Amino acid sequence: MSRMQLYRRNGWGSALIEAQLAHYGLEAESIEIADLFLDATARRELMRISPAGQIPVLILPDGRVMSESAAITLYLAEMTGRDDLVPEPTATERPRFLRWLIFLVAQVYPCFTFGDDPSRFLSDPTAQKELGEATSERLKELWTAVEGAVRRPHFLGERFSALDIYLAVMINWKPGPEWFQQHTPKIWSIARATAAREDLAPVFQRNFG
Repeated sequence: MSRMQLYRRNGWGSALIEAQLAHYGLEAESIEIADLFLDATARRELMRISPAGQIPVLILPDGRVMSESAAITLYLAEMTGRDDLVPEPTATERPRFLRWLIFLVAQVYPCFTFGDDPSRFLSDPTAQKELGEATSERLKELWTAVEGAVRRPHFLGERFSALDIYLAVMINWKPGPEWFQQHTPKIWSIARATAAREDLAPVFQRNFG
């Protein structure tokens, strides 16, 4: 394998890594994935290399598998030897960056895992409906907390980072752009500015139109 491969689907979590690759000027072959909620075969095939059955999955040139967007985020920064998306270990912003990066993937993201298709976890239709509604409400609580933590003009203040890319991708998911625009104006402003950056705009156009 001469270059990296990225398992992707328009509008899904792979956009988080596509944007970072574009920022770094790195190329990766796109491996298009079917809708994993509808195609059980595609999910089983993906689980052969990524036990969670989720994307993004990044295959390194030597065949090693990277999954989990936060892990890939940290790895790409180390691989490139750059600190423009991930503050270096001695940077004053480093603790806040790590805290909120893990918050987004460990607290916010599971609401999509369990809420987007509750039938994967519950057989009772009433329970499925309750789980879907509960995760939607939990998302609003979590994003309200994030709104209170972000600074301007970027999440960390003056310093642009991968956190801004996360916001720009995730406002396209539940509870939806209209909710973010109305209830989290700082997140909305940062996300819109990030998606409009010259190096990132093609990625966001391709994924979200």
